[in-house]
Amino acid sequence: MDLLSMILNQGNGRAVRELAGNFGLDENQATSALSGLLPVLAKGLARNASTPGGFDSLLGALGGGNHQRYLEDPSILTREESINDGNGILGHILGSKEVSRKLADRTAESTGIGADILKKMLPMVASLAMGALSQQTAQARQTRGASPADGLTGMLGQFLDADRDGSVADDLLGMAARFLQKR
Repeated sequence: MDLLSMILNQGNGRAVRELAGNFGLDENQATSALSGLLPVLAKGLARNASTPGGFDSLLGALGGGNHQRYLEDPSILTREESINDGNGILGHILGSKEVSRKLADRTAESTGIGADILKKMLPMVASLAMGALSQQTAQARQTRGASPADGLTGMLGQFLDADRDGSVADDLLGMAARFLQKR
């Protein structure tokens, strides 16, 4: 299951309702925002996981960060400590506030939701993404014969080695080139 599906399906859409209510959006708009933001966050996570030591670092963060709480109880997403955690996650995933702003601006163009709203929503969405990954790795731990890495690679694997040639390097370079062309 992908990140978007996990977030949309958890608690019968509770995260979507929480985001919608917090930002004065309807549920369709909140879903649209998630649909625009999550793929870029997932690609950033996949990119980071493919660097030397990145995968182990991500597994460590998922194992020790108690991120599942964001997916299990999305009402806590508006708390200051949750926003700070989400901003920290964004820093690791995207690297800079400038990239976050550009993501919000591009998503605003495609969704019609104001970029200011999306910029405020982005740390919450990052926390939800980590919550979904955390839940997936925890479920993999509970499944006989599966490792936490299995759950993680299942969710992020679609963004790595897209041309199935055995190397993610060319895919990462392609992602970087496409991103820079849009700047």
